[in-house]
Amino acid sequence: MKIAIAGYGAEGKVSYDYWNTPENEVVIVDEREISSGDMPIDANIMTGEDVFGKLEGFDMVIRTASLAPRKIKTDGKIWSGTNEFFARCIDRGVPIIGVTGTKGKGTTSSLITSILRAAGKTVHLVGNIGQPALEVLSEVHENDIVVYELSSFQLWDLEVSPQVAVVLMIEPDHLDTHAGFNDYVTAKSQIAANQLTTDRVVYNVANAYATKIAQLSPGQRLPYPSEYTAHVRGDMLYYGETELCDLDNLLLPGQHNLENALAAITAAWPWVQEPDIIAEGLRSFAGLPHRLELVRELDGVQYYNDSFSSAAGAAVAAIRAFTSPEIVILGGIDKGADFTELAQVIKDAPNVKQLIIIGKIRHKLADILRQNGVTQPMEVTDVQTMQEVVGLARRAAAPGDIVILSPACASFDMFKNFYDRGDQFRNIVQGL
Repeated sequence: MKIAIAGYGAEGKVSYDYWNTPENEVVIVDEREISSGDMPIDANIMTGEDVFGKLEGFDMVIRTASLAPRKIKTDGKIWSGTNEFFARCIDRGVPIIGVTGTKGKGTTSSLITSILRAAGKTVHLVGNIGQPALEVLSEVHENDIVVYELSSFQLWDLEVSPQVAVVLMIEPDHLDTHAGFNDYVTAKSQIAANQLTTDRVVYNVANAYATKIAQLSPGQRLPYPSEYTAHVRGDMLYYGETELCDLDNLLLPGQHNLENALAAITAAWPWVQEPDIIAEGLRSFAGLPHRLELVRELDGVQYYNDSFSSAAGAAVAAIRAFTSPEIVILGGIDKGADFTELAQVIKDAPNVKQLIIIGKIRHKLADILRQNGVTQPMEVTDVQTMQEVVGLARRAAAPGDIVILSPACASFDMFKNFYDRGDQFRNIVQGL
């Protein structure tokens, strides 16, 4: 077959290795120029503006996740690494637990994995969390379980749905890439729309969009929290009438992480129903880097790295996670998000002591916050380095305060990506 690898980032490289076999003619296609040191030896390439619209003559185009299908013009089949992985797992009879949502996907996927591994299961955690699925396909065997973190980009054209679909809270995001919020929700819907009657969908019953997506599934619909699934009574976690464990077994701060744990327990329930094992699974997971990660305490001030917060809802969750006085670092690139709820939460939060607003969006974001009644002090700054940002936060903080980097925006104005943003914050704080 003649195959185009459309987009040559981390996922594209794995796709190239997977499809580059003697029976295939593989061409790497990207709008950006690719350095010779980044190219496989003797690889065929096509680059240039609008090159994705010139792919007639290929039997198959392998779309990288962030490339919108509408940008690809071809007379061949549009496919993806995600579709290929799902197809091969179906062939092997390997169940997939898929997790999507605007925030909490990585944490929930990791909690599910931790619970299943505590029960002795062989689990492969792949997808948007950073492990390209095709990279581990050869290691996936019958009786294994896959936990797949699925972004809207990966779900855009997914042809089958996972046996267990987990739909967390949905709110506007990635509107700089999607045609609009409806397109974003439609993409997310693919996690449940193609399920079978024997499948299950676990969904956040408090979120209208998650509920709407769940209603597309012909399988068993499992809302959380619910008296029939995972929920909290007093200081204890329950599944239905089964008492599981004390809440202290969950080490992650914040109401949003408690909800993530309820989703994880409900998703893992077909395989794990022993309270002691569920408690062990919760205790075994202390959190992911860049997600409300406690970096250190210095001079009575705690510093939290929440750089993964590239959506307003993630910053809302971070602000609500604590009651101590907070200095919150916001800002970056505008992705077309609605900051109304964030403004309302800040306005009503008596513990938000000061805001430090950075990045290209800084003046627009500050104006939105003020227009919505936010009166807390704002440092709207044009500093260009994380060293300066941390310096501003340190000067504003007093013993007992919390400094949170939870930007609510993308990072590409000042940093390579959210990893770079969070790594710089962590390294600088650790060096204070």
